[in-house]
Amino acid sequence: MNPPTFLDVLRAQKNIAPHLPRTPFFKYPALDATAGLDLYIKHENYQPIGAFKVRGGINLISQLSDDEKSRGVISASTGNHGQSIAYAARLFHVPATIVVPENANPVKVDAMRALGAHIIFHGPDFDAAREHCEALAEEKHLRYIHSGNEPLLIAGVGTYTLEMLEDVPDLDVIVVPIGGGSGAAGACIVAKTINPDIRVIGVQAEMAPAAYQSWKSRSLVKATNATFAEGLATRTAFALPQRILWDLLDDFILVSEDKMRAAIVTLLQKAKTLGEGAGASSLAGALQLKDQLAGKKVALVLSGGNTTPEQLYMVLD
Repeated sequence: MNPPTFLDVLRAQKNIAPHLPRTPFFKYPALDATAGLDLYIKHENYQPIGAFKVRGGINLISQLSDDEKSRGVISASTGNHGQSIAYAARLFHVPATIVVPENANPVKVDAMRALGAHIIFHGPDFDAAREHCEALAEEKHLRYIHSGNEPLLIAGVGTYTLEMLEDVPDLDVIVVPIGGGSGAAGACIVAKTINPDIRVIGVQAEMAPAAYQSWKSRSLVKATNATFAEGLATRTAFALPQRILWDLLDDFILVSEDKMRAAIVTLLQKAKTLGEGAGASSLAGALQLKDQLAGKKVALVLSGGNTTPEQLYMVLD
C-alpha cells in the first residue's frame, strides 16, 4: 500500500466533481464569540450521506475493474464508511454488502439499506464486524474495501482539504476528527503540500484511543472502545493512515465524552447545524486548545451529522 500523493488528490477531485457539489465552508460570528477563536466550519455533514467519506467511496468505486464491479464489493462499517460505499456502489451499479456491528446506528443502517446495500449484522463493535467481513470477502470472492487502508479512499477524502484551502488559502490550523484516520491523512497530504506551515491537529475520543496511542508510540496498538461517537470508535489502528500521520500530523489530542456532547449543543445553538459526536469532536478539540489557537485562522472539519433522535435526546439532557 503506497500512500496517495497530492496528484492523486487532484485526480480524485476530477473523479468526484461530476457526482458531488462542493460543501460549504462557513464562518459563524456567534460561534467565534462563544469560542473566542477565529473558526471556519467545513460542512461535510451536508454531504448526501451526511458525512465526508462519500468522497472516498466515489473515488474508489469509480476506478474498480469490470471484474471487481461484476463480483461486487464488501466492507465493514459503523455507518458512515458503509454509507459511502453503498452510495457509490448504487451510482456505478455495483452490488454492495456492508457488515455492521449489532448495535449500529439505525439512522446509518436505514440509509445504507435505502441505497441498496445488503446489510449483515455481526459482533459487538466495528472490529468484530470487520473480522467477519474479511472472512466473507475471501469466501465469496468479493472486492474487500477496508475503511482506512485504501489509497483511493484517502485521496478522495483529501479533496475536502483542497476545497478549504481554495476558499481560504491563509488558514493556519486544521482540526480534524480521527477514527481510522483516512480524513486526517488526506488533510495532511494536501495541507503540507500546499503550505507546510499549516498545522494539522487530530482529535479522538478518550474512550477509544487506539489511533492516538498508535500515533504516540509509532506502532499499531489496540485499545478499548467505549465512546458514544461511533465515527471515532475503533479498537485497532489502521496501518496506511498511521504511516501518513506519523510523518505529517503535527499534534493529536483526546477529548472527553462530555466535551463532544457539549460541542454538539454549541453547534446547534451558534451555527444552526447538527454534528454527530465525531463531527463535533473538532470543535471540542479546538476549545480544549483555545489558548494555543488564539489569533489563528482555524478550520474545523465537521465530518458528519448522522445523529439519531435518541443520541440527540441524550446530548440535550
